[in-house]
Parts: sequence; structure tokens; C-alpha cells
Amino acid sequence: MLLASPMILTNLTGTLIHATDVFLLGKLGPEALAAGAIGSNFVMSITIFGMGLVTAASPLMAAAIGRRSNAVRDVRRTFQQACLAALCFAIPVWILLWNAESLFLALGQEPAIAASAGLFVRALQWGMLPFLLYLICRSFIGALERPIWSLVIGVIAVLFNAVINYGLILGNFGLPQLGVLGAGIGSALTQAMMFGGMVLVLMRHRLFRRFRLFHGIGRPDWERFRDVVRLGWPISLQMGFEATVFALAILMMGWIGSAEVAAYAIALQLCAITFMVPLGVAQATTVRVGIGYGRKDHAMIHRAGWTGAAICIGFMACMAGVLWGFPTSLMSLFIDPELPGSARVIAIGVGFLGLAALFQIFDGAQVIGAGMLRGLQDTTWPMLFALVSYWIVCIGTGYVFAFELGMKGDGIWVGFVVGLAMAAVLMLGRWQIRARLNLLPK
Repeated sequence: MLLASPMILTNLTGTLIHATDVFLLGKLGPEALAAGAIGSNFVMSITIFGMGLVTAASPLMAAAIGRRSNAVRDVRRTFQQACLAALCFAIPVWILLWNAESLFLALGQEPAIAASAGLFVRALQWGMLPFLLYLICRSFIGALERPIWSLVIGVIAVLFNAVINYGLILGNFGLPQLGVLGAGIGSALTQAMMFGGMVLVLMRHRLFRRFRLFHGIGRPDWERFRDVVRLGWPISLQMGFEATVFALAILMMGWIGSAEVAAYAIALQLCAITFMVPLGVAQATTVRVGIGYGRKDHAMIHRAGWTGAAICIGFMACMAGVLWGFPTSLMSLFIDPELPGSARVIAIGVGFLGLAALFQIFDGAQVIGAGMLRGLQDTTWPMLFALVSYWIVCIGTGYVFAFELGMKGDGIWVGFVVGLAMAAVLMLGRWQIRARLNLLPK
């Protein structure tokens, strides 16, 4: 928990940045909220693939430190080649994101919402590379078990984003009222600021400065680059399969109506806030298991993994009770009940949150299972589990319940519950099989 707590709070600051945008766009009405939600989910669903790719840096650096605490050159090689991998990922993705409006239209979204969402994406896309580089920096300080600095920068970023987007979205502080476009510009600027702040810390802090992370960063190291990609691409696909399911779900909600899209955006935002706790615990568990893996300490690996699992599942069970008990109040935090159309959005969202309460428990179980396995540098099987659970079971079940059985938006959430339950069973089952077959390093 000493390692996980700053990671949890850092993740919460990232979610609060997005929650601020949802809150401010909700002030403009359901249509602006729907456009922002579609654009944001589209960008994030693609960015997730890059996040998975650079996440490989965390277990690689943790294992290097576990083998030898002063592994300066080995850690620097991993850091720099992860940055190169982020750049190689970003360049082609920018071309795709620039044409987002055409994609939204082709996927059956309403023309007005597609136009606004496309404008939002064109602004937000430029924050993607700084965000990925920030994550690599965060993985480095996490591997050194000093995550407090990412929390400090995250808190500053929340305040910066709230001020800049309050001005750009609503036209305050003498700034032009840009609405959805302003949300994209403000969030991109926030992501650039986060990376800049992290670079400053890495270059000035005594513990971090000795690694000279940016020395010779322009020289490729193809052997280590291959190591990062080899470990990172299954993580990329695993995380991408999960993220694209949520992006596809919002498009399916768009086939039903804009009220369903707005309600889905709020319900998913609430789930995302609670998800930051198991995500932070999973990140800490990856580091602790990774250090044990480098030391070949079987007891440390076992203890770190199951402790993380107990914390995650227990916390999400508590959060399920909160969503179940106060759905109307929670929905009203994000949209003004007095605005036209808001009452219907809230009513739909209350139904979504009832199913999301169950969804929470399985979501916590699957993310900690993936984090435990990632510490062992076991990434291929979790990727296959994600493919089956999300793209076959989750989408298939959701489509049948939503459109064939007439449950509409509630049916899509049923698909989430079933798919995440399968992912949780498979991830934790894989961990248990490795332990039973004595496949952990002795």
C-alpha cells in the first residue's frame, strides 16, 4: 500500500482531468456531452494500445533493479527504447485520428455529433505522445518505488486542466468559448504540461539524475527495442481489446440514441473513478512481483500477488454497494437535472449503474490478475484471454441482449458483466496454474 497509494492517487488525478471535461461539457447540454464522450473514448481506445506498448518498461526496469540495485545502464536502455517505441506508435496514429469525423459518420453517428467529435479529436490527438512519454517516466520512478512525484505532477495537472478548460469550454477568464474544441485543446495542453513537469523532476532530483535517462537518447538500441516490443505488444493488445470494447459500446449506444450515449458516458466515468484504485494496486503489484522475479524470490512473488488481489476485490465490492445505493445522486453530479433532456439521461443512467455495480467486482479482479502476470513478464496468455473475453463474449452477449432481446442500453452493460467475469476467472486461473505447476522462478 505504501507503493500503491501514490499510484492510486496519481491515477485518480488522471481520471479527474477527464471527469472535469465531462462535468464542464455537461453544462453545455447532452449533445456536447455526447460529442465529447465519443471523441474522448475514440482517442483513448487507440492511445491504450500505445500505453500497453510502453507499459513493458515497468516490469523490465523492475526486474533489472531486482537483479542489481545499481543497474543504471540497463534501466536507461529500457527507458530510452520505450520512448522510441512511443514515437513509432504515435506517428501513424496521428494520421488516423485526423480523419476521425469520417470514421464516426461511417459508423452511423449523427452528423452534428460526428462533426463536433471530429473537431475535438483533432485537438486532443497532439497530447497523445506527451502522455505516453509521461507514462514511461512514471514507470521509471515506480520501478524505483518513488511514485510520489507522479502524484505531485498529477495534482498540479488537475488544477491546470480545470482552469484552462473552464476558460476554453465555457468562455471564462477572457478566453474564447470554444465548447467541445476547447475541451480538446485544454486536455492536450495538460498532457504536455505533465510530461514537461516529469522531465524537470527526472533531471533535477538526486536519485533520478544519476541514471542520466536522456543522455544519448537519440541513439537507437535495437536489441533493447526488440525486448520492449516483444513484451509490450501482447500488453498493448490486451489493454486495447478491453478499451476498444468500451469505445465500440459507446458507438452501439449511439445507434440507440444520444440520451443513451450521455448516460453511458456518465456511468462509465463513475466506474473509471473507482477503477483507479485497483489499477494503482495492480501497477504496484507488477513492480513488487517484478522485483521478486528478478531476485528469483518465490515467496515474495506469491505474497505480493495475492495481497494485491485481496485488496482490489475487497475495495471494488465496497464500491459496488455505493453505486447500487446512490445512483440518482451520482448521475446528478455530472448533468444539470434542469436542462432539457437531462431527466431522461439520469433515468437511463440509474439503470446502467445498477448493472455497473456488479461489473465493478469483476473489473477489479481482472485488472489485478493481469498486473500479477505482468510482473512475471507473462503477457501472451493475458492477451489471448482479453481477446476471447472482450471481443467474443462481451460484444456478442451485449449485442444479443441489447438488440435481439430488446434490452437496449442495459443489454450492453450485461455484456460487460459477463465478459469481465470471464476475464477475471481466466487471469486468476492462469496465476494459480503457474503456482501449482511450479512455473514461478525458484
